Amino acid sequence: MATETKPHWSDTLKRRLANTPKENKSEEEKKTEETALFTKYFTQLKGGGTEDESYKAIPRFYYKLPAEDEVLRQKLREESRAVFLQRKSRELLDNEELQNLWFLLEKHQVPPFYGEEAMVNYEAYVLVREKAGPKYRKFFTAKVYAKLLSNDPYGRISIVQFFNYVMRKVWLHQTRIGLSLYDVAGQGYLRESDLENYILELIPTLPQLDGLEKSFYSFYVCTSVRKYFFFLDPLRTGKIKIQDILACSFLDDLLELRDEELSKESQESNWFSAPSALRVYGQYLNLDKDHNGMLSKEELSRYGTATLTSVFLDRVFQECLTYDGEMDYKTYLDFVLALENKKEPAGIQYIFKLLDMENRGYLNVFSLNYFFRAIQEQMKQHGQEPVSFQDVKDEIFDMVKPQDPYKITLQDLVNCCQGDTVVSILIDLNGFWTYENREVLVPSDNDSSNTVDLEDT
Repeated sequence: MATETKPHWSDTLKRRLANTPKENKSEEEKKTEETALFTKYFTQLKGGGTEDESYKAIPRFYYKLPAEDEVLRQKLREESRAVFLQRKSRELLDNEELQNLWFLLEKHQVPPFYGEEAMVNYEAYVLVREKAGPKYRKFFTAKVYAKLLSNDPYGRISIVQFFNYVMRKVWLHQTRIGLSLYDVAGQGYLRESDLENYILELIPTLPQLDGLEKSFYSFYVCTSVRKYFFFLDPLRTGKIKIQDILACSFLDDLLELRDEELSKESQESNWFSAPSALRVYGQYLNLDKDHNGMLSKEELSRYGTATLTSVFLDRVFQECLTYDGEMDYKTYLDFVLALENKKEPAGIQYIFKLLDMENRGYLNVFSLNYFFRAIQEQMKQHGQEPVSFQDVKDEIFDMVKPQDPYKITLQDLVNCCQGDTVVSILIDLNGFWTYENREVLVPSDNDSSNTVDLEDT
């Protein structure tokens, strides 16, 4: 029997090649296929492939915002945010649930009793948490209990204090959700127009503003919004973090206007009240002698006691936004907020920028002399002997105690806690006289005659 001979490998290869259909691909098609394969394998490699499985466990932390022309992605993002905020809103305790919590806390108060103050110990605290249900669980932590501990010898906490804490947390989350609805960009901050819309829609819910005419709404909103941006946007970026709005007291002042029995004194001291807004706007109208809706330097010079120096007013119109050399209401509001809050860092920063003529970040002896000369001129106009600049300069440096004995920085003014006095000495004759006569002007509840009148000095 003849043995069967195997074909040579070369013959087999030639036969397979002959039977393989020829690909009629152009060079361009081959390049496209090559690019697709390269992209596929490069993407796999970039994503970690199968070599390192840990890459698959790392969550994505950056999502690119959709472009303006990507309408579908923008709509999807808006709907997603709306659903998210609705879900967060449903997680909040409503009035009935808060009432149930109060009943549970009262039911589990622990003796001994001191007066009318109800207390609970940690065991009762944990028991209330279990009975209240999962929606309340986030409030009943050991950390919260420890923070509310006072001097009780039995290690208990006040029911009222805990309940107030829960109400405050609910209010903060509720307010944050409400503010987030106006966050058009969805980045956790509000632009000026966003905050204006929020306050405008809030007006009808504030009984203390019921007397405002609708024609004044736009001026009221502008007045309110400027305080937020003056204090919370020091770099003038045009936006404020929602966290900063919640952290400051301005929202409390604004929502205080829900109280129908708010005292007259509280209204006068509240920037957001109707009397305060009407006062500021009324002052603006009184200064506007030519009734063109803007203020010139001459008109602004009559602000307050009309004792601001012309040099300071020149700097105001050089640095602040003006229209054909005149100031609008919004710029005027910043001016008023700065002069009425000279003790605050934001007020000092506003005035310091005007005093720092060469933008060097500090005031030297030349700067102080430049502004105080205008005070000396005003003193001459009132028939007074000008005070020596050397004496004033020494007093200023003694008050401030700057780190550099020849330069006063903004931080020096803030740290010394007398920055308001220093700037008043340099920009306002009435402020200078108040400082000069500080020993005579002793506050007294029974004597209201201790005021400085420039006409009598």
